[in-house]
Amino acid sequence: MKNSVNITMIGYGEVGSVFAREFLARGDVRVTAYDIKFDSAEGPALLARAKAAGVATGANHAAAAANANIVISAVTADVALAVAEQAAGYLRKDQIFFDINSASPGAKTKAAKAVNASGARYVEGAVMAPVPGPGIKVPILAGGPAAAEVAEMLNAIGMNVTAVTTEPGRASATKLCRSIMIKGIEALIVDCAAASKQWGVQKEVFASLEASFPGIDFAKLATDMAGRVRQHGVRRAAEMREAGMMLDDLGRDGGLSRAVADAQQRGAGKAGLD
Repeated sequence: MKNSVNITMIGYGEVGSVFAREFLARGDVRVTAYDIKFDSAEGPALLARAKAAGVATGANHAAAAANANIVISAVTADVALAVAEQAAGYLRKDQIFFDINSASPGAKTKAAKAVNASGARYVEGAVMAPVPGPGIKVPILAGGPAAAEVAEMLNAIGMNVTAVTTEPGRASATKLCRSIMIKGIEALIVDCAAASKQWGVQKEVFASLEASFPGIDFAKLATDMAGRVRQHGVRRAAEMREAGMMLDDLGRDGGLSRAVADAQQRGAGKAGLD
C-alpha cells in the first residue's frame, strides 16, 4: 500500500464507522480508530465490527493516532473540546487534527488554540448534511490556516471538503446558524402536527399552511421531519445546545435554541410523532 494515506478516526459511531468503511473501500487509505466505548460493555461488539470492516484499533487516543497523517475527530459535541485538548498532548508537528464535530464556534476556537500550540495543525470541519446516504461525499466546510491543504488531501480520497476560511469558528458558525432554522422548524412542525392530529384538525391546519406557503406539502414534511427527529433527535439536541452557547457567546439569548434542543431530545426514538 505504497503512498497510502493514514487516517485515524477518534469516534467510531455512526459517522466514524461510515467514513472508515468508505475510506477503506478505496484501497489507498489505511484507517485506525479509537472510541471511548471500546473500553465499555459495548466494546467487544464495536471492536468486532471494526475488525470485520478492516479497521485497525488503538488501545487509546494516542496509540490510534501514532501513524496518522490526519486525525479526524467525530465524537459528540459536548466532549469535542476535551478530545482536542487531549490530542494536543500526543499529536506530532507533521499531523493535522480535523475536528468535524458540531461544537460551538467558541469551542472550536479554543480547540484550535490548544492543538496549534502543540505544533500540530488544527482544522475545523462543519458537516452540512446528514452523513448516512452521501457518506464521505457529504459537504463539509473547513476552516483554519491549513483548511485548503486538508481539502486537497481529503478530496483526493473521495471527500467533499471546501475550504471557506482561515479563521477557526466561522465554518461552525455557518452550520449552527443554519441549524437554528432547520432544527427549529423540525421541532415546530412535530408539535404542530401532533397537536392538530389530536384535535382532528390536521387537514385544515395543513391546508392553511399550504395557502400561506405555496408549493410546500406540509403533510409530507411533517412525516419526514418526525422521522428525522425520531432517528437523530439526540444528536440534533446536542447540536442545538451548541447553537445556544454560540448565541450566548454573542451576547444574545440562546434560550430558544435550548428549547429546540429539549424538543429534539423528547422526540428521539419516540413512536407516533407523525
